[in-house]
Amino acid sequence: MGKYHDLAQKIVENVGGKENINSLTHCITRLRFKLKDESKANDDILKNMDGVVTVMKSGGQYQVVIGNHVPAVYEDVVSIAGISADAEQESSGGNLFNRLIDILSGCFQPFLGALAAAGMVKGLNALLVFLKLYSATSGTYTMLNGIGDAIFYFMPVILGYTAARKFNLNPMVGIVIGAALCYPTVQGSALQAAFETTAGAGAAAPYSLLGLPAYDTFLGIPWVGAGYTSSVVPIIFIVAFAAQIQKLFKKLIPEVVQTFLVPFFVLLIALPIGFLVIGPIISMLTDLLSAGFQALMGFSPALYGVILGFFWQVLVIFGLHWSVVPLAIMQITQEGASQVLVGSFAASFAQTAVVMAMFFKFKDAKMKALCPPAIISGIFGVTEPAIYGITLPKKTPFIFSMIGAAAGGFYLMLNGVTSYTMGGLGIFGVLNFINGDDASGMIHSFVAILIAVVIGFALTFFFWKDETVVEELTENKEAQKALKEAILSPVKGSVLPLSKASDQAFAQGALGKGVLIEPTEGVVRAPFDGTVMTLFPTLHAIGLISDQGMELLIHIGMDTVQLEGQGFEAKVAQGDKVKKGQVLVTFDIESIKAAGYSVETPIIVTNTADYLDIVETQEQEVTSNDTLITGLT
Repeated sequence: MGKYHDLAQKIVENVGGKENINSLTHCITRLRFKLKDESKANDDILKNMDGVVTVMKSGGQYQVVIGNHVPAVYEDVVSIAGISADAEQESSGGNLFNRLIDILSGCFQPFLGALAAAGMVKGLNALLVFLKLYSATSGTYTMLNGIGDAIFYFMPVILGYTAARKFNLNPMVGIVIGAALCYPTVQGSALQAAFETTAGAGAAAPYSLLGLPAYDTFLGIPWVGAGYTSSVVPIIFIVAFAAQIQKLFKKLIPEVVQTFLVPFFVLLIALPIGFLVIGPIISMLTDLLSAGFQALMGFSPALYGVILGFFWQVLVIFGLHWSVVPLAIMQITQEGASQVLVGSFAASFAQTAVVMAMFFKFKDAKMKALCPPAIISGIFGVTEPAIYGITLPKKTPFIFSMIGAAAGGFYLMLNGVTSYTMGGLGIFGVLNFINGDDASGMIHSFVAILIAVVIGFALTFFFWKDETVVEELTENKEAQKALKEAILSPVKGSVLPLSKASDQAFAQGALGKGVLIEPTEGVVRAPFDGTVMTLFPTLHAIGLISDQGMELLIHIGMDTVQLEGQGFEAKVAQGDKVKKGQVLVTFDIESIKAAGYSVETPIIVTNTADYLDIVETQEQEVTSNDTLITGLT
């Protein structure tokens, strides 16, 4: 049950019930229903409901305006109404690399908790064997190893489900595809053994495809067998292909028999092509990629550790670590060991140590109070509170944490430390480095933690100074003086009162105070130094937060979410730090208008309540060099 379960339940009831919902998507501020009969919706009840700003009807959509927390409400509505969220997940903007990262994260994130738990079981089992509490031949070891190893062995089944959800394939079909890849008699070793039993031991493979040995055929086509148990990447590509087959046959087959005929054709087409073409090619490419990483580490393991350790937290911020994590999982599951992620192990401890030092240096009591919970979560490998709430905004301490992480990565890789499971995070991660009776890797991991902690703490404590000015306002210190934060206009154009917006949710100020701009140039620039907090996949809206704390929503056009990104181009990604004047998004004014949409652009201070007043410019025309809004505190 989610945080907004009660609100979501009331919304579903008052849009006419789940039977009245054809589909549901969401944009940056509102739920967008397509209802079978809008007359069944209780407009007045919804408008007066706590947690709902207002209700809008536009473009064939019944829109329930929620606010910035709409993604959380959306998840609860989807759960209560039994609506598939997959189509919405599949939509992703950006270039090919960004889409690949999005796909990988979407496939792996849902089961990372279970993966970490299984790894911890394997690590604990290895520790207890090392302590000689029982042997590796005992029933206790066998049971715990089975519990911990199952998710790794049947990885295609797990990924078959999550990838199916990502690509909008029937999840049960995704599971069947994964299970087929794990079926014993279709593994490469089983095909080879069956052939050699018939032809004699040591007999050469009679067929080949792509230069690879094929020990059997399918309808006369050479079948290259591979070991798919514990594999990672082939299942994702096969499911992606199966999703396209499903889409085609849903158009061709009558709905009354789609339940069984669509899966029938999906399995009958996707799996043979997967076994004959996709699987062998992807396996060959992943082997090459793995060999490339091994070659890089072979050239200089210590240098690899420095680079990965230094940049790891940056990769995590931008989501680029998903380009490395699957490779480590693949090596662990197939080879039982990997060094791909070892260099990043000390990063969370360096980050935590930096926050410890900042605790002693902070002048601001509020910032000091943020440190203890961030330290506790950091010890257990969860560093987001430390990064986003404390070190990254201060910049220099974050760099110090990168240096500490690099030093720890250097030590680990210099000493050839290897990970034998993908286990727990933070301090639980030391168990990843135990291999049977050999615990030297775990000992080295403690040394690496110490190195990262000492360097991160020392650099911050001795070389960082908190520049925050904490003034005690008294009658003798102009206590009534108003402090202000002025921001530049993100868009060039004509300024209108927000009340002139054609969308009543904006016009009534329900989402916050601000102004309306009729753009004369299709460019959105950063109005301040800050961070991109939200960039909707359709690129029509972007949420920013300044380094001083102002939260700004820039909504390009009205109902432009329905353009699905056409006419828009993002120059930044969610989570990016931006500088004043930096180009964030470009949009084609003429093509948007030609599609029948207005380009009027509300600029909203969504945390208006945090300010005594929001003062809008009195100018009728603005450029990116003009002050648009001033927040008084």
